[in-house]
Amino acid sequence: MNGEYSGEALSRRSLARGAAGGMIGFGLWGGFARGAQENAMEGKTVFDVTALGAKGDGKSDDTAAIQKALDAAGEVSGAVFVPPGTYLVSRLKMHPNTVFSGVPAWDYRNPGGSVLQLADEKAPCLLDMAGAVGATVEGLSLEGGRLGEDVCGIGIAKDDYVKEDALRIERVKVARFSGDGIRMRKVWCFTVRQSMIAYSGGDGINAEGWDGFLIDNWLSGNRGVGFGRGEHCSITMTANRIEWNREGGILLVSGSHYNITGNYIDRSGRAGITLLPGEEYGAPRIMTITGNLIYRSGKHAEPGSHDSCHARIEGARGVVFTGNTMTAGRDDGQKGDWSPSYGLVLKDLDDCIVRDNVLYNGALEDLILDLGGHGEGAIIGDNPGRLLEPE
Repeated sequence: MNGEYSGEALSRRSLARGAAGGMIGFGLWGGFARGAQENAMEGKTVFDVTALGAKGDGKSDDTAAIQKALDAAGEVSGAVFVPPGTYLVSRLKMHPNTVFSGVPAWDYRNPGGSVLQLADEKAPCLLDMAGAVGATVEGLSLEGGRLGEDVCGIGIAKDDYVKEDALRIERVKVARFSGDGIRMRKVWCFTVRQSMIAYSGGDGINAEGWDGFLIDNWLSGNRGVGFGRGEHCSITMTANRIEWNREGGILLVSGSHYNITGNYIDRSGRAGITLLPGEEYGAPRIMTITGNLIYRSGKHAEPGSHDSCHARIEGARGVVFTGNTMTAGRDDGQKGDWSPSYGLVLKDLDDCIVRDNVLYNGALEDLILDLGGHGEGAIIGDNPGRLLEPE
């Protein structure tokens, strides 16, 4: 990949200057690389990793040089820039109030631009953001190569909620890790925007946190769920494409204060959206789920099981599920089995509204499988649609 940028007409360094200083789309990076072209550290607030010895040739171990840049930025609340290339690395550690940025030239299937490639199968994660309060990661492509066991792309693990982390992950691709793409523990205040979290062995985003925003992302092709698990509350999910995740689209066990609006959830292996009570934190509660399109869920679920549905809502309190559109289907090219068996699977709801959803060709067996046990405050009705009758 590095060879593409190393010819006489356009060297990697000149591209770094142009990309960082000339592309308006790089929001944060007007004139970014111009102050980071020399090896000297004194007086700098912006650090180019190649100036500190990183090769980006896909062959050299660039861990030490990039970590040196991250540490230097940590001393001055500065920024680190990664020019296009492929940098082999082990675990990298970010510091508070710093920025780690590259050129976001990745596409749907392949890495591109500024690529950090995991080269250590024993690393717990590629990028460690634990304790990096006020840090931003932007424009990088993190590639795991499915090395090791349960290695995540971005790891954020803390023992408790101390103060707002205010972490920002933007225009980043995190792909092909053996564990979760992004794993958060005790994170308070975060955003993931315009990023692709894909093709990993665990969940796309495995979250335990508060006050988060997931906006305009692809959560695609992970072997776990697209988003979910853990204790979490006050999360807004808007305009995300959550697709082809083997264990389901969105899985919330307990959790509260969610706003899940305007997402496209496609070909989930189990339910597109699942709400279940948890032993430790109790009922899923106080959520609004509106205006989502949920398509051909239950690809890997046993037909007739409760996971073969578009939405499974059990033990919920204070949840509104309305204005969603659901339809059955099969794989691209009209291949594979039709699914799901049910549109909605409902059980033990109280002070909840499930109405005004549309299930046109919504399921194969029943549009709504109502298992009962609801309290007096449950309102279920006016969910029109019809069963799909495959040809």
